[in-house]
Amino acid sequence: MKIGVIADDFTGASDIALFLAEGGMRVAQFVGVPGTSATADLDAGVVALKSRTCPVDEAVEQSLAAAEWLHAQGAEQIVFKVCSTFDSTDQGNIGPVLDALSHQLDAGPVAICPALPDYGRSVYQGHLFVGDTLLNESGMQDHPLTPMTDPDLRRVLGRQTQINIAHIAAETVMQGTDAIAAAMPRDHCYVIIDAIRDSDLVAIGRACRAQPLICGGSGIALGLPANFGLSGKTPGWAAIDGKGVVISGSCSRATREQVARYRAIAPSREVGVDAILSGQLTAAELAAWVLGQPAPPLIYSSADPEKLRAVQQKHGAAVAADAIEGLFADLAARLVAGGVTRVVVAGGETSGAVVKGLNAETLHIGPRIAVGVPAMRIAADQPVAIALKSGNFGGLDFFAEALETMRTDH
Repeated sequence: MKIGVIADDFTGASDIALFLAEGGMRVAQFVGVPGTSATADLDAGVVALKSRTCPVDEAVEQSLAAAEWLHAQGAEQIVFKVCSTFDSTDQGNIGPVLDALSHQLDAGPVAICPALPDYGRSVYQGHLFVGDTLLNESGMQDHPLTPMTDPDLRRVLGRQTQINIAHIAAETVMQGTDAIAAAMPRDHCYVIIDAIRDSDLVAIGRACRAQPLICGGSGIALGLPANFGLSGKTPGWAAIDGKGVVISGSCSRATREQVARYRAIAPSREVGVDAILSGQLTAAELAAWVLGQPAPPLIYSSADPEKLRAVQQKHGAAVAADAIEGLFADLAARLVAGGVTRVVVAGGETSGAVVKGLNAETLHIGPRIAVGVPAMRIAADQPVAIALKSGNFGGLDFFAEALETMRTDH
């Protein structure tokens, strides 16, 4: 294994796995830290954790265990994959995990860049933009678990760690690999690096070839396969047809628009916390309804920010999240047992719940559905295709496009 990735959520794991696979690497995505060794033919292993919003000590423990396992598989470089919107709170978990990993790996400077230009995420003068809008004005300020109210990544990270934070500006990055390498500090610190183009990320990746630890969004992987002499390819895919379902728990603006578009063409059911907690809505009843539909239906809890805040105030954020995620995990298991073979999921926390509900251990990476979202095959006796979409990813027709990609040979 050449590269080991620790991803702090399941959608982010498939996101970076796709970039590595398209870069020519043989990649597998693992659900949690595996209990056995990886196969010897892998170029990259991506360990998907649900650590973005868990307690800090749990995030640190899981990440260190993942790093230890990846190193045991021969990984020469560890990538700590975070969201392209740098989702976190003032308490963590990005800073504390970086502190622990950099200590374990005896890292010097650690390059950090969450940019993903193909999807409008760029870093300029240390500030994170979504399109032409600063992060804190993009809708991320309303995130139910990790509201991002500050676009300056130096300040965001500075509230989570005592390690010094440096910055390499776009003017230097645009001069290329050698200029970035020359500007990199020599002592242990965290280095926020600007990037506004894919070529910037390629140059950053090449400049960081010898670093034991780097951190970023999926775009940070664009320059890494070439460091090992590999070049691009399109992952193959054998079609999986049959019953399908869309499960959406993301409350992002993009997902709410996708939900509205798909509801216009497919059967749908909205799930609410009150109905779950009262027992009026159960996974068994929902599964029976889904399995009885002639076309892939939509199950969603993608409320607007005002409605979500009211639910959280009534029940508490943790209780509300646990109710929804528990229902989705149970539902996914019942649906696959009932013959569903195509599952599209929107939202990081929802994706984690669904994958764990299916007891999936290894995911094989297939072709791109949208930027940062591949079709994947769950390693199991019965072929099951799954797509895990971060809330803000994909176009308006993403759900229909994902289902169609899964049932088409590539």
